[in-house]
Amino acid sequence: MVELKTKKNESSVEDFLNRVESEKKRADSFRILEMMKQITGVEPKMWGDSLIGFGTSKYRYASGEEGEWFKVGFSPRKQNLSLYLWGMYFHLESEDYKDLMNRLGKHKVGKSCVYINKLEDVDWDVLQDLIRLSLSHLKE
Repeated sequence: MVELKTKKNESSVEDFLNRVESEKKRADSFRILEMMKQITGVEPKMWGDSLIGFGTSKYRYASGEEGEWFKVGFSPRKQNLSLYLWGMYFHLESEDYKDLMNRLGKHKVGKSCVYINKLEDVDWDVLQDLIRLSLSHLKE
């Protein structure tokens, strides 16, 4: 397996979130935490110093090297709330994702990340659907 610098650890998710400076970002983070717990049905784990991940998924590069990463997760970054949706990576151009992204609200997107400033900027139901869709693609 590929040796990643960012590894799952036993640090406290709640302690990490309680150290988020912005009161608003802290409150949004706890709301995302509860939502992801409910959708995934698993308890969160810290990955490295600043990523909160739910579940694990193994992957294999074309070179044959393997690794492990969380299925969905997030991090309250200084600039934004970063949501990591690994299942989006190979399906971002699908009509399902395009539809959800069009209805999500104010956001930016990377290959497997959705960046939002605050939860009020996005449609809560669409955000949940996006996470569910991403998880469904990991089961394929």
